[in-house]
Amino acid sequence: MKNRISRRNFLGLCGRSLAICASSTLVPLGTSSRSAWSAAIEKGFIGRKLSPYFKPLDNQVILCELCPHGCEVGSGERGLCKVRENINGKYYSLVYANPCAVHIDPIEKKPFYHVLPESRAFSLATAGCNFDCKFCQNWEISQARPEETYNYKLPPDEVISSALQYKSQVIASTYVEPAIFIEYMLEIGRLAKSQPLLKVMHSNGFINEKPLEDLCDVLDAACIDLKGFTEDYYQSMTEGSLEPVLNTLKILKSRRVHTEIVTLIVPGKNDDMQQVRAMCRWIYKELGPDTPLHFIRFYPRYKLKGIPPTAISTLEKAREVAIDGGLHFAYLGNIPEHPGGHTYCPHCQNILIRRIGYRVNVLGLKDGKCQYCGRAIAGIWKTHES
Repeated sequence: MKNRISRRNFLGLCGRSLAICASSTLVPLGTSSRSAWSAAIEKGFIGRKLSPYFKPLDNQVILCELCPHGCEVGSGERGLCKVRENINGKYYSLVYANPCAVHIDPIEKKPFYHVLPESRAFSLATAGCNFDCKFCQNWEISQARPEETYNYKLPPDEVISSALQYKSQVIASTYVEPAIFIEYMLEIGRLAKSQPLLKVMHSNGFINEKPLEDLCDVLDAACIDLKGFTEDYYQSMTEGSLEPVLNTLKILKSRRVHTEIVTLIVPGKNDDMQQVRAMCRWIYKELGPDTPLHFIRFYPRYKLKGIPPTAISTLEKAREVAIDGGLHFAYLGNIPEHPGGHTYCPHCQNILIRRIGYRVNVLGLKDGKCQYCGRAIAGIWKTHES
């Protein structure tokens, strides 16, 4: 039996996760009428699809090959992500074409600062995640099973048509770890290739090489959370590990997928400047000086409500370390109206893109080059058919 809710109640449900709904447009799929809106979602709707990312073991146990957790899952059980289930010795995704969050965001919210400034991103997420970050801002859906969320029935072809209908230039897999709904993401990406739509994701980067290579075939850009730069930090704060994330970044680089990096600076946890310096050196050496790096201000959330927001001076110091280390594009986020949110030409230092919150003004960038000195600026500045 379907569980239906009114538009008001659904907005309230989504509103519990500030990071999802702030500065977003909630998409009334299909029609704007109240009755059709209510019919568009169903609590616990499951989208089942056989996954190619598993290996059968003995006694109907399977080995999940999607991410480095390598879950061994018995029949009738699920992996750590809560959205992939062993059904009689075969492994199924339960989050195919049933997103629980569908919004139109400014691309800068992902954050992407070097991808189509001022564009609209048709943004999707399902329930579930393969991390349990203590600072997660979307924990209400990332730590949920699909039976616990209100889900759309939204096949890949309708994602494409909806994105075009709402004049989006980008389709973004975001809010939770998108690798957990990789089968959905891959099909959306294949369909997007023939449209004036970029396909991007915001990911924790904790994924095995084979599925990542498959994603690289359809991805234009990736925003990767490099949450810290020690194994201890990853294990204590995320229940993941660092090395697979570094490997993901190197593969994205080798496959020429535009990549931006996000690091949330948590007071007393990963704000040691020696650690930040080591991270910036690695980025410079392995990915190159033009890799955009976003230092994000922490606010009390989820399991870390007792920690104060990051001091702005700490973030400024981290940005200074990055720039001194040779990185050309180091940004500060979650600090509206800070000059660290602007894009500057690395050669002539003129402001190319000014940002105040999500208000964006492109001042000195044309065809991917600085209008003042002609220096090429790394990024994606056009859609497939522009």
